[in-house]
Amino acid sequence: MRRVIRIAAAATATAVLALTATACGQSFAEANRAKHAGVGLAFDIGGRDDHSFNEAAARGTEKAEKKLGVNVKMLTAKNGETEADREQRLTSFAEAGYNPVIGVGFAYSQSVQNVAKDFPDTTFGVVDAVPEGKNVDAMVFAEHEGSYLAGVAAALKSKSHKVGFIGGVNNALIQKFQAGFEQGVRDTDPQAKVTSQYLYPNNDKGFNDPGAAKAKAAGMLDSGIDVIYTAAGQSGAGSIEEINKHKGAWAIGVDSDQYRQAGLSQYKNSILTSVVKNVDVAVYDLIKSVEDGKPLTGVHSYDVKMNGVTLATSGGFIKDIQPQIDAARTKIVEGKVKVKETP
Repeated sequence: MRRVIRIAAAATATAVLALTATACGQSFAEANRAKHAGVGLAFDIGGRDDHSFNEAAARGTEKAEKKLGVNVKMLTAKNGETEADREQRLTSFAEAGYNPVIGVGFAYSQSVQNVAKDFPDTTFGVVDAVPEGKNVDAMVFAEHEGSYLAGVAAALKSKSHKVGFIGGVNNALIQKFQAGFEQGVRDTDPQAKVTSQYLYPNNDKGFNDPGAAKAKAAGMLDSGIDVIYTAAGQSGAGSIEEINKHKGAWAIGVDSDQYRQAGLSQYKNSILTSVVKNVDVAVYDLIKSVEDGKPLTGVHSYDVKMNGVTLATSGGFIKDIQPQIDAARTKIVEGKVKVKETP
């Protein structure tokens, strides 16, 4: 009986202290922040500097560090990982008190679903997937819509009327990029020929093999293709490098504005545009919601209408065709064009 009384007394004292702290001007966010270690961000293969969606996610945490004062810890996946490897990474974050815990990429879908069950008081987020879980925020993007706009740009800029698409891995997510791009090209130039190829059928190495993308791009360029859109994570750097060697050829980047990526600066004059997925916005939104004590859960879709997916204008290379791109965007927003999600 004494032990119960002590526990009750301790709980009461804790509550009093919490109320006192709030009364003394401590904000809810400050009180909440004191309860956890910070934000745990689990990268897909390619890591922080992949010039793609991992880097975009990192920008979201950097904004949170600056504006919200949160701490951030980052861990990176390796080629050939198992489900157990990903689950262990997420579990290590949750056990250490990180909240939210975010997996970047569809590869974390099942692992987030599994681990979230064991930590019901922790909010989990995953980019590009929709796992089940009451404490899970699924951040998905209309890649097909952004890719449609890229297809419009490619068709208008191609002089050979031959354009190409390179995907990292032949899965449902990357097929959305392919489908939108092909539709945008054909709606703009019915005579154009689109060649779509993948680096790997089902190996995540496709997102971390610049050499393979470089070779694939070389083959396309040799066949007369003069605009290539690559959706392959870090592998895309190899494609862009190869395209830069061919005068008059254009690369279309993905996920981040690759014209502005420091690691690709020497090739920027060959980067026509990029399909930008505002992963940083989604990541920041989730972190802020947890800090505010109202964690986001469920499915949150970022599409063209809400500027969740945009076409970069850096370099000014699409300025001359911007009216046509804007018209295509308006048709998508108004529902006059329904962009396919499968080739």
